[in-house]
Amino acid sequence: MGEWSFLSSFLEYLQNHSPMVGRIWLVVMLIFRILILATVASDMFEDEQEEFACNTLQPGCKQVCYDKAFPISHYRFWVFHIVLLSGPSICFVIYAMHHASKIEKEKEALESGVSSNKSKRQTYNQEDNLRKIYIGNVAFRLLLEVGFTVGQWALYGFKVEAQFPCERFPCPYTVDCFVSRPMEKTIFLLFYFAVGVLSAVLSLVELITIILKRKSRGKTSSYEKDNRSNSKQERSETLLLAKFPP
Repeated sequence: MGEWSFLSSFLEYLQNHSPMVGRIWLVVMLIFRILILATVASDMFEDEQEEFACNTLQPGCKQVCYDKAFPISHYRFWVFHIVLLSGPSICFVIYAMHHASKIEKEKEALESGVSSNKSKRQTYNQEDNLRKIYIGNVAFRLLLEVGFTVGQWALYGFKVEAQFPCERFPCPYTVDCFVSRPMEKTIFLLFYFAVGVLSAVLSLVELITIILKRKSRGKTSSYEKDNRSNSKQERSETLLLAKFPP
């Protein structure tokens, strides 16, 4: 139960700083990547090297041909992708949890009217720093999405071929090797490529949305500063007129 409570708090912190597009990306990540990879793809790719057959009995030929056909396994490539994608989000949540208690205490002080303008500025700066870090998190995630999608295309293309000719040493001649379940693996390859493109688009839209919202908040805060300065000026003029009537 402790692991699930930590996961729920992790998702809660991540959702509190994410717009709707970011939450959609999180759903895509959990369901269409992690869940499917853990339940379906693991069974499909666990015997990938064992079922890779070549029409020769030369020792070592099968191993070098498999290494040439698949420099990295599809399954390990996608797991590595998920781990790297989760890294920036986990770092952001750790930072947010570290500063959450400070921000809550300063907000309570603001509500009680005890704090000064300096503490108000500190609270605003801390929240603004969280927004900046989250923007960096989304930007880094977008680079990872694009990089891994292009890398998947460069490594595997869009189809898993049923037959793979190989002429590497120590193979005595050009041998033919055969991949198990090529059509099923092709479907998964296309599926994960589509998920990668969708996730990259969602990350791009989320990044644009956050930047636009931050700019609008900056304009609003500048308007509030102008209003505060105007109100202070009006109060000072009123006091001067009260002390020194015309």
